[in-house]
Amino acid sequence: MDWKKKTVLITGGTGSFGKKFTEVMLAKYRPKKLIIFSRDELKQHEMRSLWPDTPGASIRYFIGDVRDRDRLYRAMHGVDIVVHAAALKQVPACEYNPFEAIQTNVIGAKNIIDAAIDQGVEKVMALSTDKAVNPVNLYGATKLCAEKLFVNGNTYSGGGGTIFSCTRYGNVVGSRGSVIPVFLEQRKNGSITITDPRMTRFWITLGQGVNFVIRSVEEMSGGEVFVPKIPSMNIMDLAKAVAPESDVEYIGVRPGEKIHEALISGDEAPQTVEFRDKYVILASSPWFRNDRWAKGKRVPEGFRYTSDTNPRWLSLGQIRKLAAEFE
Repeated sequence: MDWKKKTVLITGGTGSFGKKFTEVMLAKYRPKKLIIFSRDELKQHEMRSLWPDTPGASIRYFIGDVRDRDRLYRAMHGVDIVVHAAALKQVPACEYNPFEAIQTNVIGAKNIIDAAIDQGVEKVMALSTDKAVNPVNLYGATKLCAEKLFVNGNTYSGGGGTIFSCTRYGNVVGSRGSVIPVFLEQRKNGSITITDPRMTRFWITLGQGVNFVIRSVEEMSGGEVFVPKIPSMNIMDLAKAVAPESDVEYIGVRPGEKIHEALISGDEAPQTVEFRDKYVILASSPWFRNDRWAKGKRVPEGFRYTSDTNPRWLSLGQIRKLAAEFE
């Protein structure tokens, strides 16, 4: 795919992912136009100092909210590719403000689908999360719902219309609200808090996440959920790497929190094919027929991809390196 001929719009473009996506897109892929769509004028102002939208520049900034269907219609006029990264993602905030989480993560997804189809967008890639697998909190439930909307949004666009797919991956190192910046702040006081010492998580860097999304956009046929093969990390190893001199206070598992996360459930195994660097969960709907993934290896019956049974783990040295890069 020739990105230089494409107009790209990213929702949530001022977030952690959005800023890294912008950096990579402008430096390596140089699209005809890159539209940053977000509701935060201050963050757009800050991004504009790095990537100004001066006459002749390929970048543009749109103030808008995915809850606003009309604004999305205007923003997507002439757009070829949409990367949907906007979301309410903090688990406690979504639990306390459930209506708001649904408005952004579910109704916002519907608005994206409607606007993309009606404006003739070629491809839409939505970002999902491991918390959408067997969800135990509202954030995960809204992202599962959004996944279903995007996968089956292909039935609304019909043959030859807009195609929709998702990427699903784990915690992003150093992203807004993640545990590394929390530990770095807490260690200043000599004590860090851990919910449960058994806790494990999938981990991916911002750069890896952005590159995986870009490759997935290039490969998508519509209806797939792309899952990268990424390492796991134990919370106690993270504590040793980031704050080895700090005391540890155990505070118990928070509402809506899992001990271990899953990226692929056993129920999804029949639709999952494996490649060297990723898994692809194929749509189970009867409309999905594509030979692109025929070379993939079918995973065994009952296969589950979980953070505690993952064959790949980050060493203490690798964790220290990641934390140092974030600092």
